[in-house]
Amino acid sequence: MTLQQCYQALDGNYDDVIGRLRSERLVQKFVLKFTDDGSYDLLLRSIQEGNAQEAFRAAHTIKGMCQNLSFTALGKSSAALTEALRGGSLDGCQQYLPQVKADYERTVASIAEYARSLD
Repeated sequence: MTLQQCYQALDGNYDDVIGRLRSERLVQKFVLKFTDDGSYDLLLRSIQEGNAQEAFRAAHTIKGMCQNLSFTALGKSSAALTEALRGGSLDGCQQYLPQVKADYERTVASIAEYARSLD
């Protein structure tokens, strides 16, 4: 799997990220580090614990990483979740959480497949 195919699989914008970072090697470096970030686990844990402020911070971090890496689908769903949490309440976040979960799982699975192809 190429990096471009990985972007297709995770519904991202390869041309956009290459235009911004200018180097496939640099894009690869950050794509492979994405799964090491603990924001998604923090998001789920914070929602479960009822901590809206921490959930907002985690969702906002995910949104920012996705914008930087041009992960379009996850970026869109995490942006919607971020806005739902912005007011400091968990009310309404359940409406967006299933899509964030689905997009995150697809993103991580695509990155894992790409990483395996590098071996």
